[in-house]
Amino acid sequence: MAAAFRSSKRSLPQVLRKSVYPGVGGSGSTCCRCPLGAKRYLLSDNIVKLKEFQHNKVAVAYHIPGTKETYFRNLEEKLTQNKLILKEELRILLHLCESRDDVELAKKVISRYHTENRNVTLEEYKFGPLFMRLCYELDLEESAVELIKDQHLRGFFSDCTSFNILMDMLFIKGKYKSALEVLIEMKNQDVKFSKDTYVLAFAICYKLNSPESFKICTTLREEALIKGEVLSRRAYCFVVALALNQNQVAKAMSMFSQIMYPESVTCTNLNIIIHIQSNMLETLIEILNSAAEGNLPKFVKKHEFSEEVLAKVREKVKDVPTLVARFDEIYGKLHINGQVTTYTLDALLCHTPRDRKSHVLPLNKRTVSRRTFQPLTQSLLAE
Repeated sequence: MAAAFRSSKRSLPQVLRKSVYPGVGGSGSTCCRCPLGAKRYLLSDNIVKLKEFQHNKVAVAYHIPGTKETYFRNLEEKLTQNKLILKEELRILLHLCESRDDVELAKKVISRYHTENRNVTLEEYKFGPLFMRLCYELDLEESAVELIKDQHLRGFFSDCTSFNILMDMLFIKGKYKSALEVLIEMKNQDVKFSKDTYVLAFAICYKLNSPESFKICTTLREEALIKGEVLSRRAYCFVVALALNQNQVAKAMSMFSQIMYPESVTCTNLNIIIHIQSNMLETLIEILNSAAEGNLPKFVKKHEFSEEVLAKVREKVKDVPTLVARFDEIYGKLHINGQVTTYTLDALLCHTPRDRKSHVLPLNKRTVSRRTFQPLTQSLLAE
């Protein structure tokens, strides 16, 4: 198994590079034609933390002594005089940037700071996500890509969050090949993938929709399984959708079978597409009929079907009179029940996830004050 992993790790960058450069494959995305466009956020707010960053910017600007111009001028003099850049100075600078010109100064300061601190890694403050949030706010994805690929700054972006935010930024703007290049860089820098990274990677490959991007997807998935990673349902949905787009129906069915709890609206519609492409029409009609007739309690959410997907069902059964009649009857019931959505399958795949905050108290959460030995509910105000 270890040998298989090493082989996979060696071959993946080659597969990735082959798909990025023109003339080899990957004709770009065709999903911009969908009614809702391609602008979808793949990361939730609790990861991007843009609002929190903007709030901190206001606070920093309010508390700095003097003016922003004076602060910038002092840093420029430090650069000229080759003086040491302090961590707090860089943090404040990144919160004061408001334009492309400001970011150009920030890039110079980052370069100097990293040169001075490249060997200091223990419990060091992570500036990478902070810089990415700044670029996210100012729409400066080019600057972000430039810095994250700068070999001189290797190690500055040592966390997956920096790469994830940048890939999300590029994904939103439909720059899927650039996003793939960032994924390559992340791989080359040996930055550990998170669950969100796999979602982003598979979503990018899904948008590129080429044999090469499908190969990248399957290679990454195999590598993740060898490492013992648990891929999210959302990540699997992108792999299944890409397999269907590439007419790899058997692989789509195999991967769909590995999704735990496939009750989401996206999974429901992917399952319908699988049945369409597999020509399992009788089973397909039974699935739709069961969803329309199901006598479920009010608190149980009913299956929803995309109008786009149902149109594909109609197109598939149009030459079979008995199935068309049954489908039309079921279609009417689904509409009456409110089980038809206007969202396309692409829109369902690329929706903005809601932040999930657990309402269950952790088992090891402290409930007694260390100072007063009273329940925290009684002592919080006193402390």
